[in-house]
Formats: sequence, C-alpha cells, structure tokens
Amino acid sequence: MSVFESRPWLDQYAPGVPQQIAPVTQTLVDMIDESVRRFGSGVALDFFGAETTYAELGERIERVAGALAARGVVAGDRVALVLPNCPQHVIAFYAVLRLGAIVVEHNPLYTAAELRHQFEDHGARVAIVWDATAETVRSFADELGIATIIGVDMTRSMPLGTRAMLRLPVAKARSSRAALTSGALPEGVEPWRALERGARLEAGHPRPSLDDIAALQYTSGTTGRPKGAILSHRNLRANAAQGRAWVPGLSEGAEVVYAALPMFHAYGLTLCLTFAMSIGARLVLLPKFTVELVLEVMRRTPATFLPAVPPIYQKLATGAAEAGVSLDGIRFAISGAMSLPVSIVEQWESATGGLLVEGYGMTESSPVAVGNPMGPTRRPGTVGVPFPSTEIRVVDPDDTTVDRGFGEEGELLLRGPQVFQGYWNRPDETAATLLPGGWLRTGDIVTVSPDGFISIVDRIKELVITGGFNVAPSEVEEVLAAHESVESAAVVGVASPSGGEELVAAIVLSKGASLDTEALRTHAKTRLAAYKVPRRFAVLDALPTSLIGKVLRREVREQLEKDAVR
Repeated sequence: MSVFESRPWLDQYAPGVPQQIAPVTQTLVDMIDESVRRFGSGVALDFFGAETTYAELGERIERVAGALAARGVVAGDRVALVLPNCPQHVIAFYAVLRLGAIVVEHNPLYTAAELRHQFEDHGARVAIVWDATAETVRSFADELGIATIIGVDMTRSMPLGTRAMLRLPVAKARSSRAALTSGALPEGVEPWRALERGARLEAGHPRPSLDDIAALQYTSGTTGRPKGAILSHRNLRANAAQGRAWVPGLSEGAEVVYAALPMFHAYGLTLCLTFAMSIGARLVLLPKFTVELVLEVMRRTPATFLPAVPPIYQKLATGAAEAGVSLDGIRFAISGAMSLPVSIVEQWESATGGLLVEGYGMTESSPVAVGNPMGPTRRPGTVGVPFPSTEIRVVDPDDTTVDRGFGEEGELLLRGPQVFQGYWNRPDETAATLLPGGWLRTGDIVTVSPDGFISIVDRIKELVITGGFNVAPSEVEEVLAAHESVESAAVVGVASPSGGEELVAAIVLSKGASLDTEALRTHAKTRLAAYKVPRRFAVLDALPTSLIGKVLRREVREQLEKDAVR
C-alpha cells in the first residue's frame, strides 16, 4: 500500500478547487458545440486583430467537416495537421474530430525525413499543411499513398489592412510575408479555401464516442525515434476539465488566452485548443513567439491567462519593462515543459501582479498531471501537487512493485482520467510504460514532501528538454555520426540560466579530422529540425562507456559542466 493514499496535498489546493472532477460525459466535439451555443456572439479566435466568433467558428467547423467527408474521410482515419498557430488549425482540429477521425499533430518546421517517419508510422492519407511545408510533404506523398494534401495560406485569415501591408514593395514587408506564407502551392495541393466553400456536414452524421481516439501526439522515446501517444476524447476532455478546476478564479466567456505555445505540442494543444475553448475564452493566436509581437498584442488586447515556458516569461517581463508596456491584467500564468527558476517567478509576478506557477506532465498524460496551487500555498522550486482526480506513487525504478515513502527518491507513477491509451502500433513499449492498474511510468525520479509537494530530482529517460521541446539524444547522435569528420558522438543537455537545457554534442573526431562547427551544423540542419541542432560542440579524446560499451551520457554531461566552470 502506497503512503500517498493519504493525499496530504489536498490541504494545499486553492480555495474552490475540488478533490475530484466530475466524470467526463462530453467528447471534444460535444465540448466545442456547447461553447458555440453558450458563447456564440463572443470572440473565439483573434488573429492579428481579425476576429472569429464562436458561432462563426461552429459554422466553419461544420463546413470543413463536410468537405473532408466528401473527400472520403471517415471515422478512424488519421488526418495529419502540419500547421502553425492560425485559425485554420483550430477549425481543422475540430472538423476532423467531428467525423470521428483522428488528428495527428506535426511540427511544421520538421525536415522531410522527420515528417516522413511519422507519416510512415500513422499512415494518414489526408494532410492539411502550412503552404510553406506543402512541398516537403508533397515530396513523399505519392510513395506513402497520401491522396489529399490541402495547403493553408494563413495570411488569408489576417485583416485586409495587414495583408495589404505585407504586399508592400519594401524589404521588411517581404521578409514578414516570407515568414508567414510561401505565396504559392505546389501542383496537386488543394487550397484551404475550397474546404470552407462546401456544404455543411449532414446533421445526422455519426459522432465520436468518449473512448474513441481523438489524437496521436508524437513524443520522443528514450531510444530515439518519436512514437505516437494515443489520446482519447475522454483523456483530452478530462485534462481540460482538470485545468479549469485548477483555476477557480476564471470567468467563463471573458478570459483572453494567448496561444504563444505551438498547438502541435501537447502542452499547447490542451491549454489552448481544448481548455481555452471549453471556457469560451478569446484565443489570441500567435504563429510564432516574438517579444515584439506579444507586446503589440498586449497594447490592443491584454491577456488574462498566459500558458508558456520559462524563457517566454523572462523575455516578456524584461521586454515590457524596456518598452514601457504594462503586463497588468495577466492574472494567471502556468509554466511547463522545463524547470521554472524562482527568479523568473519573482520577476513575472512583480511585473504583472498576477500568479505564475509551475506545472508538470508529459504527452502521455494529456499532458498536465501536477501543478502548483493558484494561491498562497504555491511553492516555487517544486512542480506542485497532483491535479484533481490524479493519483501518484513513488517506486523503485528497478522494481515498480516496491513503493517509496515521503522524502525518499523514486520514480513517479501517475494514474488518472488523463493517462493515455498506449503507443500507436507499439505494444511492447506500451506494456513497458503502462503498468497493471493503469499506472503510467513517467521516467522521472522525484521526492514528495510530507505535505505533498513534488520535486524533480533526475530523469531516467535521457531526453533533453530545450525550448520546451523534447529531443532524443540518439536521434541527433545518429545524424552527427554520419558526418565524415565524426567518429562518435554523445548529445546531452546542459543546464542554461533560463531554466531549460542547452543541447551540447561531445564528439570524438575521425583520424586526421579537425572540428568545423559550421559544417556540422549545416549537416545537421538538413536532417533535423532547428531546435535539435546542437548549440555547442566539444571535442573529447574518447566517450565514457559502460562495461558493455554503452555511452554514459551522465558522465559526458558532468565532464562538460566541469569544463564550463574552469
């Protein structure tokens, strides 16, 4: 019996937070339909000032769902979304779900090789993609049987005045336009506008059920290649409800939530695509985070709730002070994906007068499972306490049947309605991660204080978290080792002052070779997304290995950190 069954953390909850959420009865489709009914005249989406009401959002979802059905999409089909944050992303997400089909989210900045691996795994035959990514997907579409590609020019969702400015014959306008759209679609790629011109979906079209799969979210595994986490409607709806319960001070139909996090990431998906929509918030869509863009929007439509990562809070607080822009009104902020330094909490709360708390989770928990209370009991420096309806255990990582107690180090296990269904087509990895009784192995070593606060001690999994994204070291190492100058490589995360990790590659050079960091970066950039390219390279005579020849990344990291302080 686990000592944590006493649940001391319940005494830490902010006033009004329930111990349990009500059993989930809505699919995500039911949820968005209810928001359309309740908040019809309210603004759902704000994109550079162009507004879409909830009523208009509901109509556009039905039209796109009808168009996708006409193109052969049926329940259970996977539909790939390769999109930045834009109105079309929100519409496509719910239109796919309305058909009982499965959304597969992708990073639009991935290389062809990275995207191809995921498409090979999930087998989607329909893809809705950013026009700047359309050629990349088109390059492998025929070979993989992708029958329909729909290209999105997100500038078409901007106000007419903004679109006109992007077409001015000046360098700044050309640069801004190039960052938002390719300007043309490859042959064989349909324009998005064709979907919205079709007829609405038939009213009697079957709807998904709670336990149907809603999304596949790809997450980097400990062995390299990303695998698809299966998230049901129940999982995602429950996590949105848990988030709502965690912040009892929210005013439904009146909050302004900034989507500064990418919605193709599990954190952005839940906090922006589902949670924000469930409370009738105005979702301000930012295709890319820049301090200048956020401060410009703050002057026009101040945020009240901002989910983000530590570097964003730090940069915004500093930039706002320098620009003389007030951040007052941001009452609630929740940070995730990496450690949140206490110094950033203090800086942010001083600038806003609101609360900034750290949360914790993983793609496999939809993703949020733990959070600091939104109130005076919050404890900066910890990741907080379990969410409502969430149970924890701390166990011996080598024998998960052996429980640890308060203050003892062990692997964190989670159980709750947000815990995923397994990995797509990976029964062995599913069995290794989902234990009997529905317990999810997190791979994180923690301690739990007697009053229930959880602190992360170490990571069993050797993923590197940089900029809020997970990077599997072995994937990067494989790419670097393919370069002629590299005999072997070990990639690790080294702590950075912003609270995240900096990706560093320790390499052993081939005989006669010399270090050319630019050549290595160029080589890596053709095969990996930019955030997976190491920021620094260090040359070692040899990599430390175990008796069986496995590279000991922890020793590599310790050596690099020791060298850095000399």
